[in-house]
Amino acid sequence: MSKPRRRASNSGTHKYPRSARLNEILREVIADELTKIDDERIEFVTVTAIDVDSELNRAIVYFDSLEGAEGDDRIKEVLGEHRRRIQSAIGAQVRAKKTPILEFRPDEVIRAAERIDEVIRETGYRGHDAS
Repeated sequence: MSKPRRRASNSGTHKYPRSARLNEILREVIADELTKIDDERIEFVTVTAIDVDSELNRAIVYFDSLEGAEGDDRIKEVLGEHRRRIQSAIGAQVRAKKTPILEFRPDEVIRAAERIDEVIRETGYRGHDAS
């Protein structure tokens, strides 16, 4: 008589891979730290996504703002001025072996989606209407 197989326990597994969890944690920490920085130049900046490399050496911080593409260079410069402070906040709040060096980039995916939405509205496209 063979032994019944043991079922794998889900208690130690997570719903998302480690990198996705880390990206989300970093996004939350960075967004929170931006609200604490008293700098009106980044008042309307939103952190949309983070992409950390597998060795935790670098993290790309994607952002969007109400200024759109016209304000990207200025916002990147301002975020760069606050980079060390933001990295310190990550080091203090995230349990990781390293704190990645942050690089700031505008979120082109958001911009592309906005352009598509604008084109759809301008052309009056309504999908597959039966009428």
